[in-house]
Formats: sequence, structure tokens, C-alpha cells
Amino acid sequence: MRIETYERIFMVLAGLMLALGIVGIAIGALVAGVHVPSPAGRVDPRALSTTPPFDQPGLRDLGGGKYEAVLVARAWQFQPNEIEVPVGSTVTFTLASSDVIHGFELTGTNANVMVIPGQISQVTARFDQPGEYLWVCHEYCGFGHHQMYGKVVVR
Repeated sequence: MRIETYERIFMVLAGLMLALGIVGIAIGALVAGVHVPSPAGRVDPRALSTTPPFDQPGLRDLGGGKYEAVLVARAWQFQPNEIEVPVGSTVTFTLASSDVIHGFELTGTNANVMVIPGQISQVTARFDQPGEYLWVCHEYCGFGHHQMYGKVVVR
């Protein structure tokens, strides 16, 4: 089988680009610690309102400047939609959805997870500067998607 020179060059370049991509993914995963978020647990979305800790969403003080914010995502709202923590706090957000796929992105941080019905999502952020940090749903979830937001007030 005869391969034209330009075809050979194209195949070699395509192979090099594929190899560089694989090396980049391996370096990111093994050296830089980049990983795909995995669920922190499972929960029945139909029983979310009776399953701890989602039966009482809100902020919990764990001591030592650490907090857990339990949030429930449902039809165009987060419950609660505002929490307040002191400067220097580390907050672990524990989220679950009772209906459809939602997203959680906290501006000014690297906190960004999908909130999938049946799964518990967790992400942690540290707040060293006072201010307001908006969180939004970044997965289109229906007609009122644009109204689905909340905030962390850091004082």
C-alpha cells in the first residue's frame, strides 16, 4: 500500500498530538493531582427531606474554623440560599438534588461540582478575604434556572 508523503506527515503529526494529549492527562492526574470529582455518597432523592443531614440543611460549625454547609438543590433554588462565615474559614459544601441535575459553582474559588439526584456531592473552599461569594447553578435545570443562586457572606 502506497502512502503519499503528505498523508504520512499528517499521520505522524496526528500521532504526536495524540501522544502529547495522553502525556498531558497523565501529568495532570499523577503530578498535578487533577481528578474528576466522585460522589461522596448516595441518597434517595425521594426521601431527601427525611434523610440526615439533608432533612435540616444549613451551616454547621465543626470547630477550628471549619464549617459544613449542607445544601439542597431543587427546582430553581438552593436551600439555604445564604450562609455567613468568619474570615479564614474553611467550608465543606455537602449538596444533594431532589429533582434534576443541578450544578454548583462558587465564584472566586475553585469550587465547582455537579449535583446529581441520588448522589451526594462535596466540595471545599477556604475564605481568606471578606466579601460576598456568589454561588450559581451552572447546569441548565429548567425554566427558572437563572433564579437559582445563593451566596456566602464572609465577615
